[in-house]
Amino acid sequence: MAAVVVVLAGVRSIAWLIGPAFLALIIVIAVAPVLGWMRRRRWPGWLSTLVLVLMVYAVLLVMVGVVVVSIARLATELPQYTDKAQGYVNSATATLAKYGVGPDQLKSLADQVNWGKIAGLVASLLGGIAGLATSLVFLLALLLFLSVETSGVGARLAAVASDRPQAAAALADFAVGTRTYLIVTTVFGLIVAVLDTVALWIIGVPLAITWGLLSFITNYIPNVGFILGLIPPALLGLLSGGWGTALAVIVVYCILNVVVQSVIQPRFVGDSVGLSITVTFVALLFWTWLIGGLGAILAIPLTLLAKALLVDVDPGAGWIDAFLRYTPVDRAAADGGPRTAEVGVGPDGDGEAPAGTPAASPSTP
Repeated sequence: MAAVVVVLAGVRSIAWLIGPAFLALIIVIAVAPVLGWMRRRRWPGWLSTLVLVLMVYAVLLVMVGVVVVSIARLATELPQYTDKAQGYVNSATATLAKYGVGPDQLKSLADQVNWGKIAGLVASLLGGIAGLATSLVFLLALLLFLSVETSGVGARLAAVASDRPQAAAALADFAVGTRTYLIVTTVFGLIVAVLDTVALWIIGVPLAITWGLLSFITNYIPNVGFILGLIPPALLGLLSGGWGTALAVIVVYCILNVVVQSVIQPRFVGDSVGLSITVTFVALLFWTWLIGGLGAILAIPLTLLAKALLVDVDPGAGWIDAFLRYTPVDRAAADGGPRTAEVGVGPDGDGEAPAGTPAASPSTP
């Protein structure tokens, strides 16, 4: 346990490196099947790698571009509601004063709420984006190196399997589980984003597309992503249209997002990645504390990697897996089935383990 504390302290100290590096790994894992598809159709190796690199860069640059545009639009919209926001604060202060709350304390608290400064803070985020240039260059370089080396993953896992078959099989499960999670979460995120955007546009909330994008991004945050995606459009609805608009936003989000994100999606995510709802919630809190905001979005893949390296590699740790999974499996039955050491890209990029690769079974010593 003392060693765990030391390791976690070290991870927190280099969270600035671990977060972007793991994000790059997840992006490459997500698009890796494309390389296998191109290799099966006999594309030249250099062309397959080039297309993969361009796809990875396109995914990252689209993400960054959309966030920058959204922040810019938000920064120009918020100052219009500064006076109205201050009016709501004053009204709330007066209402609380009627119920015996000290007016002096309330006035002091209200004076501290400077909406002009809040709007300026949001606008300053645009300037802060320039400070991310160094991190972005690092991430782009890392994505390039990972993409180029993707074609050799199968051969590397074959070498691992010859010595540690359990580790190779666990890493293969991590890649497959991560890819499945990304597919399920992205599909549900798109559904929720479209429904939220249409609903907000009908209600008349400004920046409906921006809030739809926010709901798509927060969909990758387990359990509490719905709440994080609700607060900004509800507040802007209050400022732009009053309490009726804010209430309409809350009702619509509760109907759409709670049903999809909190009832339907967790069951699909649990079935696809083998993690219980409780584990995903605890993992969200843990990884957010450990590596910051990026840990909230990458909580599930990070948990899958930790599970692969600490639980799945050890045949004697099956009892731990019973508490982590959404539905416990019969370990005795699972141990009887063969498993291969592939992660979706072989040495030739064809999605199959190389010939002669030893099978990795949970019962193999």
